[in-house]
Amino acid sequence: MKQIKRNIAIVCGGDSSEHDVSMRSAQGLYSFFDKERYNVYIVDVKGLDWHVDLGDGTTASIDRNDFSFVKDGKAVLFDYAYITIHGTPGENGVLQGYFDLIGIPYSTSGVLVEAMTFDKFVLNQYLRGYGVLVADSLLIRSGYEELVSDDEVEARIGMPCFVKPAADGSSFGISKVKNKDQLAPAIRKAMLESPEVMVEACINGTEISVGCYKTRERSVVLPATEVVTKNEFFDYDAKYNGQVQEITPARLSEDTTRRVRELTSHIYDILHCNGIIRIDYIIGRGPGKDGKEVDKIYMLEINTTPGMTATSFIPQQVRAAGMTMTEVLTEIVENQFN
Repeated sequence: MKQIKRNIAIVCGGDSSEHDVSMRSAQGLYSFFDKERYNVYIVDVKGLDWHVDLGDGTTASIDRNDFSFVKDGKAVLFDYAYITIHGTPGENGVLQGYFDLIGIPYSTSGVLVEAMTFDKFVLNQYLRGYGVLVADSLLIRSGYEELVSDDEVEARIGMPCFVKPAADGSSFGISKVKNKDQLAPAIRKAMLESPEVMVEACINGTEISVGCYKTRERSVVLPATEVVTKNEFFDYDAKYNGQVQEITPARLSEDTTRRVRELTSHIYDILHCNGIIRIDYIIGRGPGKDGKEVDKIYMLEINTTPGMTATSFIPQQVRAAGMTMTEVLTEIVENQFN
């Protein structure tokens, strides 16, 4: 008996500055999916304009009542949504709530986890309670900027520091501030992306990024990628325009590699994540329990819809682990049906 192919929607686009990045991730995912096993469609979601690419140069509108579309006079229903929107509404819990309501399984974590990981400040405070090391930070809300003075920021956080949207990705709106006179313009820049801005202490060290996913059968922590850039920080150009050296696996000691893997798996479990996530860290130096200098692992942020472009970390790490993206995507999808 011939197996019926599942209909997979790669849901991309979104309403943030990361729309174009998301479209590139969708193309990457489309190339990875097993077309012998799945009917794969790219669905572009932007505002109220939801449409599916039919693969022949035409599109069809998505019926938001049940996330279906009409092809050749027949309604097509999706069995699964692979969300690759970077930013709202796919990375902050909004789209997840929609799919929960209509009963379509999806690739990311649930509403609460997505909302929390999207807000960098909230996530840091939550994980700090579990003993995860994070940089010192404070929150500034639009309309209440005067509640935190430049002098207070300098005293509490120190210089240099990072000013970033509390809820955003791909390094849009982020500035490295070297003195307090640069704070106000940096905050204004960040607020163009988010009404809440996080001011975060700068930690010197080695930046790494680690992918992870889990199924009923196994737990997979991928080899870490070390990020080396001549830019001030790992900004948009470094991420997507090649202005970076990416070394996989990262040049870490055996002990630090083990600790990073254990911490990544632990954070995945703390948050009850689903699908592929990517956690960014800074490996700094500091005194250990015995007073000797050791590597200190600081969590920077968690990406629950990590990039899947040709230059993205996850495909690199999957290859370094001796696997293929096709195998990994099939494993993740089928985990929610078996």
